[in-house]
Amino acid sequence: MTGIVVLGSTNMDLVAYVARAPKLGETVTGREFRTVPGGKGANQAVAAARAGGRVAMIGAVGEDEFGERLRHTLTASGVDTDLLRTAEGPSGTAHVVVDDEGGNAIVVIPGANGTVTRLVPGDETVIAAADALLLQLELPLSAVLAGAEAARRHGVRTVLTPAPAQPLPPGLLATVDLLVPNEHEAATLTGIADAHASAQALLRQVPEVVITLGAAGSLHAARDAGTVRVPAPRVEAVDTTGAGDTFVGALVVALGEGRPMPEAMRWASAAAALCVQRPGASTSMPYRTEIEA
Repeated sequence: MTGIVVLGSTNMDLVAYVARAPKLGETVTGREFRTVPGGKGANQAVAAARAGGRVAMIGAVGEDEFGERLRHTLTASGVDTDLLRTAEGPSGTAHVVVDDEGGNAIVVIPGANGTVTRLVPGDETVIAAADALLLQLELPLSAVLAGAEAARRHGVRTVLTPAPAQPLPPGLLATVDLLVPNEHEAATLTGIADAHASAQALLRQVPEVVITLGAAGSLHAARDAGTVRVPAPRVEAVDTTGAGDTFVGALVVALGEGRPMPEAMRWASAAAALCVQRPGASTSMPYRTEIEA
């Protein structure tokens, strides 16, 4: 078992399923609509908890029904929500369009997440006691940097998913132990499209990187080791929403259990492959028994 703290977002995903996504100015008819608890932070927390990790969540929900449901989803998956604040106003929402190929386009409205601008009393104590801190970029960057700096002070492994892709504040990458971007995010950070070359460029700023490549698997590179590529299981994707977060949550659990990186990547790929075969984000995330099988 491992101690994981997630400092991140909680959103209610408002998901429309369509044959193909509309172009600008176009209206299409969808076939289904769902509300699914999500947000990159909450997704990673649920994924890690279901994979067998001991997980605590730092963030905020709103005073609305979505906030109650988001908190319940986390606690039902075994996530400690003592440090999940309730902010005035609405919870964050993500407006998701999923096409018949399983691809998605997403608009995020931060809501309560936008109130998490810094650490509050109790946050650093929990981070200091953890084995790993998971960060993403759906909270204000001031909070992300504060969390990363707290983890660095206490020798806690910091894992950053640089999503949604955006320019990073000076000093953030210097506090990161493991960076886990997808191909698009890696290219945004480096200006290099090729994943291998992008990984090498990122190693100038972080000691270790895993780039997720969708159906093509994942790529690991470290300053003190060579490059390892791990293929993904071949499956029929229904909805890729949450796949990257599932990968990260499972990966950090496996690494916390002392598994070598290639084995941890294979295990995380199995978790992500299970996720994409089901609709929704948090609702599609597998439990440990399923991943092992």
